[in-house]
Amino acid sequence: MRNNSYGSRNTRGRKPFGYKGSNSGSKSGGGNRRGKYIDPKKFVNKSVTPQDRVEYVPQHNFTDFGFVKALEDNLSQKGFVTPTQIQDGAIPEVLKGRDVIGLANTGTGKTAAFALPMIHLLKTRKEQPKGILALVMAPTRELAVQIEEEFKSFARGMQIYSTICVGGVNIQRQIRELSRRPHVVIGTPGRLKDLENQGKLDLRNTEIVVLDEADRMLDMGFIDDIRFILDKLPTKRQSLCFSATITPEIQKLMDTMLVDPVTISVRTAETSEHIEQDIIPFASHADKEDLLEKMLAQPDFSKVLVFGETKWGVQKLAESLTKKGLPAEAIHGNKSQPQRQRALRAFTNGKVEILVATDVAARGLDIPNVTHVINFDQPSNYEDYIHRIGRTGRAGNHGYAFTFVQQR
Repeated sequence: MRNNSYGSRNTRGRKPFGYKGSNSGSKSGGGNRRGKYIDPKKFVNKSVTPQDRVEYVPQHNFTDFGFVKALEDNLSQKGFVTPTQIQDGAIPEVLKGRDVIGLANTGTGKTAAFALPMIHLLKTRKEQPKGILALVMAPTRELAVQIEEEFKSFARGMQIYSTICVGGVNIQRQIRELSRRPHVVIGTPGRLKDLENQGKLDLRNTEIVVLDEADRMLDMGFIDDIRFILDKLPTKRQSLCFSATITPEIQKLMDTMLVDPVTISVRTAETSEHIEQDIIPFASHADKEDLLEKMLAQPDFSKVLVFGETKWGVQKLAESLTKKGLPAEAIHGNKSQPQRQRALRAFTNGKVEILVATDVAARGLDIPNVTHVINFDQPSNYEDYIHRIGRTGRAGNHGYAFTFVQQR
């Protein structure tokens, strides 16, 4: 293995590439051109040590939940034996018809926690499902696509149909899909509101509504759209709300949408104890790109998410890295949804090891085994920083996060 001072535990403490130390105080710039100043010391957490993980002991196997046979067969074929903690706690309550608050970080298996009991409940209705019976709202197009892909995988061959309604793609196709009366609709709040305003989204018979990553939807300004959609749903329904945090605004929303909810909390610390964080000082833009290339060339940087500030800058950086023998894909708002999905799929499947993205990839994405997050451009605020670095160090794995800070 080549010299690696950023990502390898056995080289921890060595300072390559002109590293001058992260405790540089006022000599380091901790802001960007569109956000608030962030003290560079907040980007540093080098005291991470390998920890003995306390393995969660499930109370159930998936075969204990009493799912219909077709669903059990699909889970068996996927190799699902024991549930994660959020699944173990939430699934029995959802099956009882309870409203549920699920407090859990991303990457803990929340999709299955609501999708599996939802499929079972729809399949065991006394009457055959007709029209939209379940609605799932998610903060981003990428997360909505991931949810639908998982849902279809779980419901394979069960004649329960879903469709996705998100912005950034042709709305006419979504209108045609809705005219076929799918049982489950998965979408982002803005597009769902547009479709309802056009009279194309009939929610009058919806029996289950799910808010996934509720805190992130509110962070992104979707509160009014969410309330608009909730007002169109029947009063008598089952409501599920999954979130990593409970802010006063989220609590107020849940107070209006949930009835006698049960809370399942498996949430861990906001900044994962498994993520080692440090800064990368640089003097000029050319110096910055040179440092990045040297980092990415190291073998331990095997699945790296690089965050940039602007759509133009992200695209240019991905193209520059590719030309220099470091194949990279880019995700940003100027790309169509199919283009973004192809880039994400290539990164997830390991066809490329570098994904350069704006903050569109910081929220609501479940990308497994990201080894490093690099903030090539600093986030606009510390909350965005937390979301960014949360793409690594997931499910108890060790992760690394580095933030470029200009020396003054």
